[in-house]
Amino acid sequence: MYDDQMPTESPDGSARQVKLSCRALWKVFGPRDKTVLDSSSGSPDTASRVNAIRSRGHTPAVSDVSFDIFEGEIFVLMGLSGSGKSTVLRCLSSLTKPTAGEVIFEGRDLLSLSDRDIIDVRRRKIGMVFQAFGLLPHLTVLENVAFPLKIQGMEKATRLAKSKEYIELVGLEGREHAMPDELSGGQQQRVGIARSLAAGPDLWFLDEPFSALDPLIRRQMQDEFVRLQNQLNKTIVFVTHDFLEALKVADRIAIMKDGQIVQLGTPADLVLRPATKYVSEFTSDVPLTRVLKVRDAMDPATGDAARGAIAPEATLEDVIRDHDLTRENVAVVGADGQTIGCVTAKSIMATLHDGVTRESQVSGDAVLQDARS
Repeated sequence: MYDDQMPTESPDGSARQVKLSCRALWKVFGPRDKTVLDSSSGSPDTASRVNAIRSRGHTPAVSDVSFDIFEGEIFVLMGLSGSGKSTVLRCLSSLTKPTAGEVIFEGRDLLSLSDRDIIDVRRRKIGMVFQAFGLLPHLTVLENVAFPLKIQGMEKATRLAKSKEYIELVGLEGREHAMPDELSGGQQQRVGIARSLAAGPDLWFLDEPFSALDPLIRRQMQDEFVRLQNQLNKTIVFVTHDFLEALKVADRIAIMKDGQIVQLGTPADLVLRPATKYVSEFTSDVPLTRVLKVRDAMDPATGDAARGAIAPEATLEDVIRDHDLTRENVAVVGADGQTIGCVTAKSIMATLHDGVTRESQVSGDAVLQDARS
């Protein structure tokens, strides 16, 4: 057992417990992966170790990756194809055995558990939705969604009733008795999402869960996903290659390249303070209104009347879409219902101007940094 799972200050300044830790994770592919990795340990840094491993004909798919994920956080892993994001996720879930490292969940190293114990953790604590999850072909939609509840020992009538709720949630009401081969690819993926939700996991691993859905359903599922998270406060590791999707769901984003994390931070950190040219190019087309929050643009509360209300964590895109700022000021209301500020057309324009100026400056700094390295 690990004793370091104490409350820690999270990126938003609150004291939250670390739910999942990834420490010095390596995954090397090749016939002598462990030997080759160990032989590279004398190298002065990660880049040198990677070069040494490659020189011996092995592939370092994940290279010395470490991070902490806080309880209730949506942590997004993203990068281009081959960046290592899905391999990290499979290592975290013990579906792929890492060459070295630790994955600490609720005080236990998952990589040191017996097969029996890890199966029990997956059954009761972890939900997984992958791109190729595989529905059980001989079971109906309803039976597929209810299957993990059956494994948990839930009484039949209860599990079927609960499963119907999640089938409705993903837009498949009326298809409960259809077989998987009677569904489209997008419908099959929605069954997998419903099955994962129904199990009620403490920790979710999701590998591009909405990638097969058409744009309208995809946006609806993203919205529903965020709504559910606000209610359930689960700890989620979410893999995507779509930065706009990451912006919509993420508390923090880790951008990967060549098996390593090149930058980890909030969406605003990545867009306004890119660490490298790669990150700057990754985020260059992102509208600032989707990144900056109302709290970034609000003025202090005054005695002037404000029409409407919006939460401080809403995006500027939300307030621009939902309110006519040419005619009204909008009150910013905290979780306790108290007005904590006011957002206006003028305050938003000033914030966007500052953001564009800062983005241009730090993007230039990132290019210079890459040129020096």
